[in-house]
Amino acid sequence: MIENKKILILGMARSGYEVAKLLSKKNNEILITDQKDQDEIKVQELASLGVKFIKTIEPEALLDETFNILIKNPAVFPYHPCVEKAKSLNIPVVNEMEVAYHYINKPVKIIGVTGSNGKTTTVTLIHEVLKRANVSVKLGGNIGTPLSQIVNSLEDNDILLLEISDHQLNDMFDFKTDISILTNLCPTHLDYHGSYEEYKKIKKKIFNHHTKSDIAIINAANYDSLELTKDIASTKYYFNNDENYINDDIIYVDKKPVINTKDILLKGHHNYENILATFLVAKILNVDFKYVKEVLKEFKGVEHRIEFVRELNGVTYYNDSKSTNPTATITALKSFSGNIHLILGGMERSQDFNDLKPYLSKVKAIYGIGEVRERIVSFAKNNNIKCYAFESLSEAMKKIEENVVKDDVVLLSPASASWDQYPKFECRGDEFKKIVADLS
Repeated sequence: MIENKKILILGMARSGYEVAKLLSKKNNEILITDQKDQDEIKVQELASLGVKFIKTIEPEALLDETFNILIKNPAVFPYHPCVEKAKSLNIPVVNEMEVAYHYINKPVKIIGVTGSNGKTTTVTLIHEVLKRANVSVKLGGNIGTPLSQIVNSLEDNDILLLEISDHQLNDMFDFKTDISILTNLCPTHLDYHGSYEEYKKIKKKIFNHHTKSDIAIINAANYDSLELTKDIASTKYYFNNDENYINDDIIYVDKKPVINTKDILLKGHHNYENILATFLVAKILNVDFKYVKEVLKEFKGVEHRIEFVRELNGVTYYNDSKSTNPTATITALKSFSGNIHLILGGMERSQDFNDLKPYLSKVKAIYGIGEVRERIVSFAKNNNIKCYAFESLSEAMKKIEENVVKDDVVLLSPASASWDQYPKFECRGDEFKKIVADLS
């Protein structure tokens, strides 16, 4: 635990707020900063706990050698001036999850799920299965509930199930799981990490401190995942190999058929991979497969991930706002048969839209939005696809409504982060759903 320390929390959001509350005891002096105004009720609550909030665009000016720790919000870039100053002063830089890990004082089993795509669906499926099997499980991490909010509610022998992003792994050092799942790897968040090699290096931290008694679940069909994990000490379980695989609409575990994909509400090979990982977790935890099958017959998917929103006048609308990289958008494009009005764009992160080229035959028109919209226009032009550019999603939707006809699909799958216009991808998806709900 952290006590008698002077702490700067860089970026409030939910994780900064929760870790500030967690650390407000034990005689810590805490200063939390953000460049945006915050909920006044939360600011006052923190003040009552002795935590001071300062709005500033230059938090590095507040940092000096008297501070003991810098706790960085995962969204803050690693080369932020405040982070670089902390390192020059030899002040440790960590994040909320790393701090909260040291407050776990009960015997629990930690399952961590990471990957370029599929981690939210996988962690949600596992959570639903464990709940159905009456296993005591707490869910948190990148999926929305900071670990700092959970630690004090943990009970003996709980399963602590965490979705962990590369941004979180970047500033984690002592944190360790008992079971780690790597769904897949592809180039993404390169602006954050600087290179794909650095991104993969950070993802590997999901296996930090593993020994033979710890378990790694790995996608055998993903070359980069195999290469990255070939020297880890964990006991390895694979899916998409010759034991756990999908063939002719049947999912096999240990070469035995466990369920027909026709009995699963989720569709798409990518989802079947997430399901395979879920079956392996059930196997490792000795959870009866009947609970997995019961969940799969009811589970409709994760919000903002190829989420059916509405059908109107023969046009179907899908919210895939969670697709923040081209690989995720490829998955979405492969899920439809054609006549797609594709909404692309958002924050400029040097994402390579050329990865989408083999999957554009189904796309009727592209609507570029956000910072990268002009680059999207050039991309569409080079591929002979009609394209329109708009600053905002709402403007794009007006044009889409002029263009769509019966049997068309409107797909928000941006292949881009949302931070140029929205605090998080959920807000972008929610706006899309509201616009679609108001159509007549």
